[in-house]
Amino acid sequence: MAKSGRRPNVLLITCDQWRGDCLSAAGHPVVRTPNADALAADGVLFRRHYGGAAPCSPARACLYTGLYQMNNRVCRNGTPLDTRHGNIALAVRALGYDPTLFGYTDVSLDPRRLAPGDPRLKSYEGVLPGFSVRQFLPEHQKPWLSWLKARGVETGAGFPDIHRPVGGEAGDDVTLTPPVYSKDETPTAFLAGEFIRWLGEQEGGAPWFAHLSFISPHPPFIVPDPYNTLYDPVDGPAFRRAESWQAEAERHPYLAYDLGRQKRASFRPGAEGKVRDWGDDNFRAIRALYYGMISEVDAQLGRLWQALKTAGAWDDTVVVLTSDHAEMMGDHFMLGKGGFFDGSFHIPLIIRDPRRSGTSGNQVDRFTEAVDILPTLLELLDQDPPPHLDGFSLKPFLESETPEDWRDAAHWEFDFRSIAGGEPERHFGIGSRQCNLAVIRTEEFKYVHFGGGLPPLLFDLTKDPGELTNMATDPAYAAVRLEFAEKLLAWRATHLDQSLALAELTEDGVVGYVSRTIRQ
Repeated sequence: MAKSGRRPNVLLITCDQWRGDCLSAAGHPVVRTPNADALAADGVLFRRHYGGAAPCSPARACLYTGLYQMNNRVCRNGTPLDTRHGNIALAVRALGYDPTLFGYTDVSLDPRRLAPGDPRLKSYEGVLPGFSVRQFLPEHQKPWLSWLKARGVETGAGFPDIHRPVGGEAGDDVTLTPPVYSKDETPTAFLAGEFIRWLGEQEGGAPWFAHLSFISPHPPFIVPDPYNTLYDPVDGPAFRRAESWQAEAERHPYLAYDLGRQKRASFRPGAEGKVRDWGDDNFRAIRALYYGMISEVDAQLGRLWQALKTAGAWDDTVVVLTSDHAEMMGDHFMLGKGGFFDGSFHIPLIIRDPRRSGTSGNQVDRFTEAVDILPTLLELLDQDPPPHLDGFSLKPFLESETPEDWRDAAHWEFDFRSIAGGEPERHFGIGSRQCNLAVIRTEEFKYVHFGGGLPPLLFDLTKDPGELTNMATDPAYAAVRLEFAEKLLAWRATHLDQSLALAELTEDGVVGYVSRTIRQ
């Protein structure tokens, strides 16, 4: 048990692009994740947890700020995060922690706070304000590459070619051939080792807060032996998709656009052509590698659990395991993330609080969201979450309670503007402000509303769990469409920025709540 009168340590682990159904604890028929399962057995598994946006920067902005995209306004990778917003690192720093980062946060810093020539203005891979950086690992992965070189691995190929299979592909076909580095030399293993080394430096009396941000199972989709052949490509659930990519594209203008822009090289370095043209054998091979990448991450999680136990910190540490967004993995002939499908937004969440062992092994089927992480951690650290946040604390679920007014739907947003290139704007003939969609998803229905006059979507999930048939134009569903359009509008109206809207100036001064950004 945690030491009496002492705040707990906190270990926040994010993996990148991990689907929420790819956990054996969640009932996946193929993927084996014994160490994530062990955490779930010792904590609480949230089975219907959803990211708030995609890709990485918008997703992480929701997680780190506790605000929906409509309020944090991080629309794409490269959209600056307004410094007026608080975040998870600043919040725990105010409580006396020194939040320490291993990996990356994908934050574009507010240019109004930087000199015009500051090199940080040339990257979306900035560090979330408030974090101390122990081991930074951006996309170029140079710290990892230099570590590999010191171990005698040939790293001249650099990033991303270091992630090509040894000997290359067999023409256009995806092979299961491993890369040049071993299972003990992956980026995940590197970061886990750096955290374990740092853990050994911590004084026993002072609580710590660490954020491990792993890149896997994000592409490139490749993994060393034995994980490259751990799963047979023929194994796995049926892909959720139409009979052809052409039929899929006919279902909505956005699907046609997205299918036309996905390139194989984004997922396998050196590959040519478009993702949609890969045959089933290649999609299955990629899926087997993706499953292997998840198992490789899981093995490193086991290494972390053992290190915490060896250090005597296991019973003093709150552990949160989640992802930023998910991965389509062949559904609808797509890879990657974005759009509106569950495959892109349903993510894992496991929380273990050693002070609440009475709920060990519980599984929660209510809808939870990435914006809930910040208020949850604050409440677990005995702080009241600021009322302007969009998320809600999950602490009641960690105590076998369900709030009476808990949400009955998950919500997320996706913004597909491109300020720098303008390609989506030209393609659809709409402005940047209109390149967006918002989703409300209940147990029975999913409604997707687009900006720019693009048609809405409505799926009857009880009859169509694969999200293949749009009922938005079916007269029999007219009342349902109206109901969900109104629900989505009410959701947006409820969650519009409350930073100052919860306060009034009166003859007696300020009444109510004023959000105040905590500075470093």
